[in-house]
Amino acid sequence: MTTLSQPPRRGKLPARYASIVMPLVLSVLMTFVVSAISTLKSLGPTPAFLDTWPSAWAISWVVAFPTLLVVLPLVRRIVALVVAPPPSN
Repeated sequence: MTTLSQPPRRGKLPARYASIVMPLVLSVLMTFVVSAISTLKSLGPTPAFLDTWPSAWAISWVVAFPTLLVVLPLVRRIVALVVAPPPSN
């Protein structure tokens, strides 16, 4: 019987880092989109938009990431109060 070889594993962080990585990724993506929309609405599609948006995004992210670290545990509790747990098998 032939066994298929497993593809090499890419380096992954241990599961204990999920509580940091999830808000990191979420804050990067959300501030990227929201700061782009807000800056575009304020300045329009001009060269000034491309000059201004990166700093607007950076400031937004610096605020959003620590905020998510603090707020996500509360959000998880609120969601648990509102959403039924999945059925057990």
